[in-house]
Amino acid sequence: MTQTTPSTAGSPSPVSRRLEVLRPGPWHRRLTAIVGIGAFFDLYEVFLGGVLAAALAEPWHLSQTQKSWIIAAGFLGMFVGANVMSLLADRFGRRRMFLVNLATYSAFSLLCAAAPDVNWLIAARFLAGLGLGAELVLVDTYLSELLPTAVRGRYIAWAYTVGFLGVPLAALLGARLVAEHEIAGVSGWRWLLVAGAFGAFCIQWMRRTLPESPRWLEAKGRRAEAEAVVAHIETVNEPRTAGTHPAPRKAEAETETDAVPTVRVPLRRMFQPPYRRRTVMWWIFQVLQTVGYYGFGSLAPVVLAAKGHSTTASLGYAALSFCGYPLGSALSIPLIERFERRTLIIVAALGQAFFGVLFGFADAAWLIVGSGFLLTLCSNVFSNAFHVYQAEIFPTNLRSSAIGIAYSLSRLVSVILPFIALSVLDDLGATAVFAGSAALMVLLCLNVGLLGPKTKGLALDAI
Repeated sequence: MTQTTPSTAGSPSPVSRRLEVLRPGPWHRRLTAIVGIGAFFDLYEVFLGGVLAAALAEPWHLSQTQKSWIIAAGFLGMFVGANVMSLLADRFGRRRMFLVNLATYSAFSLLCAAAPDVNWLIAARFLAGLGLGAELVLVDTYLSELLPTAVRGRYIAWAYTVGFLGVPLAALLGARLVAEHEIAGVSGWRWLLVAGAFGAFCIQWMRRTLPESPRWLEAKGRRAEAEAVVAHIETVNEPRTAGTHPAPRKAEAETETDAVPTVRVPLRRMFQPPYRRRTVMWWIFQVLQTVGYYGFGSLAPVVLAAKGHSTTASLGYAALSFCGYPLGSALSIPLIERFERRTLIIVAALGQAFFGVLFGFADAAWLIVGSGFLLTLCSNVFSNAFHVYQAEIFPTNLRSSAIGIAYSLSRLVSVILPFIALSVLDDLGATAVFAGSAALMVLLCLNVGLLGPKTKGLALDAI
């Protein structure tokens, strides 16, 4: 595939140029923190499924199918939400859908906490998943459109480092609250859901101050609004140099707006050159990565319980293993701007495959925790690299829709995964589960290596 270089790419728009020349400062860091804390609750909810399935197995006398549905229901909601809300984000804006996402999740997470039986819990987890379906898609889209090229990868990695603190927290809280059984007369597992709902509500309030993406506004022909947002960013981020990009005079603004008409790009554009190859590559990627990435996090407590460990011990081992998620995310920060994104994806995926097989064989506590920790460490170098990468390979008018539709495939696979994995676990054991996962990760590496474009160091307009 011919690689476009900045010198041969189309000229960036005035808004894009102004965003690119901004020196990264306090405004960018605050934006990254607020967006990253929101991602915390998406990831908290994703990995909560395995915790709930393990915690409720005995008191609710759950069958294998019911445990699978507790894990799968949230992913099924996310599949629907990712398709619907990512399309709406391209039509109505990134900021608006950010607010809708967390409000929906917060309300239905409380409904989960009130569940009197397993059927209620499954239905409520599906509805909560609707709200979170496009959360990570919007994180990638929004930050990539507001951050300068020089720090785009690093700052998105920081956002996910904040977000991934939710993963070990879900397991640590799960182990502690399940062991306590009841707090103030309320079952411990219900407090896990209340905590997620309350935290999401707080972040919802903080996100009210976020601006709309200037690139999205410009792509919609709303040039004056885009200019106003950029002017505000310049003022608060670089007060000593504010005013170096004065707002255009009325006549100039009208001319620029006419030059960027409101255009609705049809989704079929994803299947036309140069995006067709990228779309096919990314759809295959999202199907395969789910097994290696979400498979471990959502199934680890259940796998450990199947090996004969108690529920409390399983959650404790999982919590220690999950500490690799935020640490792996932090490790990716110095790497993500140093190496090509697709190279990091491939190397980290091979690490997941190796340590996953080791985890499948492990029986001793030290080996379970050690291999699980190294697996999750690799997982988040992998995750951060692919989240940055997917936001770079599609244009602004298609970005949220294209990556949202592809990302929804990972959620659909996540719905099916617990039923297949737990069946294999019963019949063949944990080693077979992770050996199959490793084989799929090798296929993923071939897919990205052969079909993926290079993006490191290139402006969005150049890619």
